[in-house]
Amino acid sequence: MKKIMKKIRIRLVRSPIGQKPQARKTVKALGLKKMSSSVVHEATPPILGMVRAVSHLVEVEELTQLQSSE
Repeated sequence: MKKIMKKIRIRLVRSPIGQKPQARKTVKALGLKKMSSSVVHEATPPILGMVRAVSHLVEVEELTQLQSSE
């Protein structure tokens, strides 16, 4: 049986310098360190909430992958 695993690629496009401390911590918790760095996460509700909180700093691209479960 094959499932579609939704994943998203998150890329830091604006600097968190000058932002509120909570936004800086959210960027760090997502695993983003430097400008233009990107990470791939599964599209779970907690991750999507974090992305929405810093949507003015990041760019999001949706990825889909087929994964077979054995």
